[in-house]
Amino acid sequence: METVDVGLFGPASVTWKLHQEPILFVAGLRSLYLQALHPRAMAGVAQNSNYRQDAWGRLIRTADYVGTTVYGTTDEAERAGRRLRRLHARMTAVDPGTGERFRIDEPDLLRWVHVTEVESFLDTARRAGVPLDADEVDRYYTEQRRTAALVGLAPETVPGTAAEVADYYRRVRPELRMTREAAETALFLTAPPLPWKLSLPARIGLNLGPPRWAYLGIAGTALALLPPWARRLYGGLGLSTTALSADVTVRALRLALTALPRDWREGPMQRAAKERAARLTAASSIT
Repeated sequence: METVDVGLFGPASVTWKLHQEPILFVAGLRSLYLQALHPRAMAGVAQNSNYRQDAWGRLIRTADYVGTTVYGTTDEAERAGRRLRRLHARMTAVDPGTGERFRIDEPDLLRWVHVTEVESFLDTARRAGVPLDADEVDRYYTEQRRTAALVGLAPETVPGTAAEVADYYRRVRPELRMTREAAETALFLTAPPLPWKLSLPARIGLNLGPPRWAYLGIAGTALALLPPWARRLYGGLGLSTTALSADVTVRALRLALTALPRDWREGPMQRAAKERAARLTAASSIT
């Protein structure tokens, strides 16, 4: 009898329910804006990454990693985690405030990146209209401790409920601030170089074309989706109307994305995972 591995989560998980939503690409951008506010984490990225020269390549690699951990087999997810741990283990950076050299795989930094990423996925999805009740929210955070373990974190040290995430943010906020590197990164995220085929108008003397305007709108929405305290660090007022406008925009964008053909919304890893799950269901019905 065939042994079918649906990976770390599977079709009954909140993780699969959430990550089938194409609106999460906005959440990924939101998490990067949020992560940039941690000076030590930002120094680790700035001193070890070529993201300015290969922004879209880095984005694709990150998306592939997340897709593998969510939809890959258990072996594929664990191998991806081992590769990432080996990469991080070789990297160090200098603290911009103290001059101390540190490893970028420090648990505090890994935890910051993990929490901002999963909280961004969840918050963006809910505000876009994805139906998730309070129990599912907590289950998602608990499930995502498995991905935290892949990067080297002890699962019990990672917030596993909405209340624990809120408490974590309260504790870490005194460490956050707008630095020059954060400002430069935010500006880059807002107006990165577009892939060459989309940048043709700029090459012929036009600075803004439809792709640029579309991306600016998405970046503005991602910024507006940040928590009020994060928007204030970026110089915004954190007004409730800002959040309301972001909610309306992200809901409309989700509706537009869900109207696309399924082949456009689902990647090959997601389709392969669904096929494995279907085989498992068929095998279970036979036995």
